[in-house]
Amino acid sequence: MRTVRTIALLGGGQLGRMFIENALRFDIAVHVLDPDPGCPCAKLAHRFVVGDLTNARTVIDFAKDADVVGIEIEHVSTEALAALKALGKTVIPDPDVLKTINDKGLQKDFYDGHGIPTAPYALVNGEQDIVSRHAGLLPGFLKSRTGGYDGKGVMPFNDLTDLVDAFDGPCVLELKADIALELAVIVVRSPQGDNVVYDPVEMVFDPRYNLVDHLRAPARIPQDVLGRVRELATKVATAFGSPGLYAVELFLTRSGELLVNETAPRAHNSGHHTIEAHYSSQFDMLWRIMLGYPLGNTEAILPSI
Repeated sequence: MRTVRTIALLGGGQLGRMFIENALRFDIAVHVLDPDPGCPCAKLAHRFVVGDLTNARTVIDFAKDADVVGIEIEHVSTEALAALKALGKTVIPDPDVLKTINDKGLQKDFYDGHGIPTAPYALVNGEQDIVSRHAGLLPGFLKSRTGGYDGKGVMPFNDLTDLVDAFDGPCVLELKADIALELAVIVVRSPQGDNVVYDPVEMVFDPRYNLVDHLRAPARIPQDVLGRVRELATKVATAFGSPGLYAVELFLTRSGELLVNETAPRAHNSGHHTIEAHYSSQFDMLWRIMLGYPLGNTEAILPSI
């Protein structure tokens, strides 16, 4: 009798829906946990459970019978993922990688410790800390170390008069980069340690909301810069060292410097175009990693936006 493998997915948003649509190509069952009973995955999953993604017991009970555990959103219980890994489950991304990425302070220290260029920064906690450590970092941005996403948890910090609006709790104060372009690169790392890289996309931001307005692929950068971007993004994925899909966001400064802004260890908005524009999409790649299949072809079929 043939056994169908089960994937436990934490999060049931739009990324999860695209994830499941690609799962139809494989002989697998997808179980989804999400706090919203009306989330995009609710009616597509083979099994759907309403529950708190940050509650360790809930996550363990949900995923304990699955073969592979994955995420659709970063804000999940890393304690639960570590416990599931200890039970012998394949967990992607690795709990230690997710723990580092979920804390912008740990993430910045990780880059610094691995020789990965990133904007100058200081780890601060409260007004007094900001006042004592702001030298050389203004104008800049203040970023909450945890919980931020899609422009939330990030604020411009031009001078000390902005203290009145400063976030509570641990933050990163980061020098504002002189940005020419913002770029994103998806690197796929297999369980065997092989990497494949998609060409960089250019992220065009809406300055009113500090959110991406649209993406251009390929990015409008010279060939030598393209090579440097691919090399740096691969260095990031290699430094994390675990199998997974890494969406690396970078700044290209007006002086030609490349700085890593942050990394997402999951399918990412900067890779949606790969569904139609590439031979193997980011979602197809994620299934290949989870199931131990050979990595796919990252070449583009056509330019896209």
